Amino acid sequence: MFLRVLEIVYFIYFASHIPITVLIDVQALFPEHVYPPALKSVLQWYAAEFNDPMVMDPPVWFRSFVFCEALVQLPFFPVAACAFLKGGCKWIRTPAIVYSVHVATTLVPILGHILFHNFPLVPHPGPQTLHERLTLVSIYVPYLIIPIMILLTMLFSTAYNSSSPSGRASSKSKKKR
Repeated sequence: MFLRVLEIVYFIYFASHIPITVLIDVQALFPEHVYPPALKSVLQWYAAEFNDPMVMDPPVWFRSFVFCEALVQLPFFPVAACAFLKGGCKWIRTPAIVYSVHVATTLVPILGHILFHNFPLVPHPGPQTLHERLTLVSIYVPYLIIPIMILLTMLFSTAYNSSSPSGRASSKSKKKR
């Protein structure tokens, strides 16, 4: 039952990530005229509300993470969403491990940047106080926590990890016969 709840959480995570990536995140990669004013306004509101200058004037390293999100992760989102909605799809294990390690790895420098970078006040103000920094961290940290949860599920759940010590012993004993 607990595993099924996790799978539904993972489904919601991947399904909701599709529109977020397409409508918001990849704005960092394309010229402004590609997106309608309403979507640009959402991005501007978010940047102002949460003091996130990285989305308005993304550094090259941040843009490279968004590029990976668009090129590698976005095609995986609907596949993963379907697999976790269905539940128990063992074939998702390896791609989910690769995804979760990749995303967790990219979130470490993002969170470090938010917590320790000396952000300018203009043209796009970044977080200045600890409260502002922690508020912005709270926006990004689910994209670290959920991939870590996916990784742990794929590594340690018997539903996804079929190589248990007893399974190995029976395989070895079959080979000896």
